[in-house]
Amino acid sequence: MQPLGLIDIGGTSIKFAVWDGQGLQAHHALPTPTTKAAFFELVTHEVAEMKQQWPLVGVAISSPGAVNKLTGVVEGASAIPYIHNFPIQSELAEKFGLPVSMENDANCAALAELASGAGKDVDSLVFLVIGTGVGGSVIFNHHIWHGAHLFGGEFGFMLMNDQGTLSELGTAPAAVKRYLKANPTAKKLSGKDLFDLAAQGDAAATKEVDTLYHALALGIYNLQYSFDPEKVVIGGAISNNPQLIPGIEREIEKIRAQVKIASIKPNVVTCQYHDEANLRGAVVDFEQTYDRV
Repeated sequence: MQPLGLIDIGGTSIKFAVWDGQGLQAHHALPTPTTKAAFFELVTHEVAEMKQQWPLVGVAISSPGAVNKLTGVVEGASAIPYIHNFPIQSELAEKFGLPVSMENDANCAALAELASGAGKDVDSLVFLVIGTGVGGSVIFNHHIWHGAHLFGGEFGFMLMNDQGTLSELGTAPAAVKRYLKANPTAKKLSGKDLFDLAAQGDAAATKEVDTLYHALALGIYNLQYSFDPEKVVIGGAISNNPQLIPGIEREIEKIRAQVKIASIKPNVVTCQYHDEANLRGAVVDFEQTYDRV
């Protein structure tokens, strides 16, 4: 396809790039403005700079929040309040003088994995983004399932037991919080520190890491038997941990042993793309939105 301008809106920075049909060019990031006016000024200037160097056919945007593909409005909430609840897509298209597509950032990351990453050999997948909470995406036949209320992929709200949700039990920050609460004299530590302590045999750390693995395994098991995806792809910083997939698979096997009729073993893999995922996925969304290849 012809060159596309790309924008990935984040809470602390906005990434810009040009897709030339093969890869990302002129990839850079700038601090996220604090006001709506400054935001429009920044992105308009950056797209104008791109247009001077490339014959852009449009601009593809990855955004936080619940992007309504029918109205071009970013619903819900995010760390950038000023992008919400007005027709931002049409206003940007007018300012750029180009067609604009917009999609939620987690959905973009999932589309990137589907197109050429960890899910390139499948038609359906569940994508989990594990950070301070758990979000993600559901893809059927290469298209995002947004849901009736734009909540498709909000896996973090699933109840894992009568004590907590997947976000409260299946993330590293939550595990660290539990560990520190149980060990008030312990020094502050990162998620990686907690995993390292568990690997060294620390019983309290092992308990919290096992809780994390079990919560993720239970969530993945339930998603497998609800949507039956071909793959479950995990993204977020925790996906860099080589212990993650073995730990999850170990807990999945325990669940399958308990539920004798469960014949399917979820195919769980880590993502291929990290920092580039949202930008690459925005390209796929633009192609789907405007049927351009």
